[in-house]
Amino acid sequence: MQLKKIGFLLGPIAFVILLLLPAPAGLQPPAWKAIALAVLMLTWYISEAMPLPVTALLPMVLLPLLGLVTDMKKVFAPYADPVVYLFMGGFVIALAMERWHLHRRIALNILSVTGVNANGIIFGFFLSTALISMWISNTATTMMMLPIALSVVGLFKTEGEELSEGLRKFALSLMLGVSYASSIGGVGTTIGSPPNVVFVGQMKTLFHREVSFLGWMAMGVPYALILLVIGYAVIVYVVFPNRLGKIPGARERIAEELANLGPMSDGEKLTLLVFALAAMGWIFKLPIEKMIPGLKLDESVVAVGAAILLFIIPVNFREWKFVLEWKNTEKLPWGILLLFGGGLSLAGALSETGIIGMIGQQFTGGNGGSWLFILALVSITVFLTELLSNVALVTVFVPVMGAVAQGMNIDPILLCLPVTLAASSGFMLPMSTPPNAIVFASGHVSIQQMMRAGFYLNVVSIILMTLFAKLVIPFVV
Repeated sequence: MQLKKIGFLLGPIAFVILLLLPAPAGLQPPAWKAIALAVLMLTWYISEAMPLPVTALLPMVLLPLLGLVTDMKKVFAPYADPVVYLFMGGFVIALAMERWHLHRRIALNILSVTGVNANGIIFGFFLSTALISMWISNTATTMMMLPIALSVVGLFKTEGEELSEGLRKFALSLMLGVSYASSIGGVGTTIGSPPNVVFVGQMKTLFHREVSFLGWMAMGVPYALILLVIGYAVIVYVVFPNRLGKIPGARERIAEELANLGPMSDGEKLTLLVFALAAMGWIFKLPIEKMIPGLKLDESVVAVGAAILLFIIPVNFREWKFVLEWKNTEKLPWGILLLFGGGLSLAGALSETGIIGMIGQQFTGGNGGSWLFILALVSITVFLTELLSNVALVTVFVPVMGAVAQGMNIDPILLCLPVTLAASSGFMLPMSTPPNAIVFASGHVSIQQMMRAGFYLNVVSIILMTLFAKLVIPFVV
């Protein structure tokens, strides 16, 4: 409570002081105002002084009042971004799985394979999530894995009782594992994360460099696997050790629960069918678009389409019973949709006022081949992506770094690829990446816990990225 009170007062005070102070040399007044807004929002986010969705609404009011955006459509557009609807569609699918207990059946079958050792279960989720995320977006992966992970936690929770300390840390590690593994696995292939696609396109368009799918994987897969293993070890042995070991009686309970579920109901089968169709749409998006000229199969379209199907497919037409009823959406975390919209809005303001480009220009006088230069570049990108859209960051930073590299007579890939990898390493805040926001909605992770674990992973990823930039990237891409 004390932290909330401090944050509640400190945020507005810092905001007003920054607005009253003149902009530092080299910084335009609009950029200084955007920084003031970022400080206010970040202070309230970290302290949780206000409900997070309320803080996320601040750009709607303050961007016009500060004169940073005059077109009202631009002010409100980030709150209707396609990724917000991807979230919503995924949440609706999760609600249907919960209604018919499909997520519970999937979780029980996964546990029967991974065993009943707590850390073994966590690693199973780390690995399976990362492998899936290599081929579909990290957002879609998190949407699929989160309800299964939540069901695993539910298996070991006694109705009406709080989780024990060990189980609480187990649940926390499982939730963070789904989030972090989705982001980590996404760097394994060029299609695994949007920044990767932006990088490949800009390399070809701006610098006439082709980055092959296999060439990327030769670097991306080893990097992802190493970071995944280290990240897992940090979470379960350093930050949140659960010390549960083998969970007594778990195997018997899993078998009993599977037996109690009985055969699949019609509702389960239909939910699984829609879930499978959505997964196929996400996984085979590009081949389907090539097969049907003119078709645009956006991931958000797939998610919302799947959500609509759940409402219109009848389980029992005679009784007018459908897979999902609108009353089921009362449990949908609408606040998280606002949270991500607010993050996109703030990121847009910081980008359009030139702050990203200004930071990139600070590297023009350095030695692009030095360890210190790469370390500084990667570090700044990692912590910038905590506040900025990773796609926006790569879109602005890659051309700047490519130009810097050309001025230094070095391969643009040597600077641009580390920036791209770093843009997928925002592990500290819910608004940093879609997986973080989705997992935060589970209620098992607080901002302070995510920041603590995320800081460790940020540091690990910075060190690993710097090593790869100097020792691996020059020889494989």
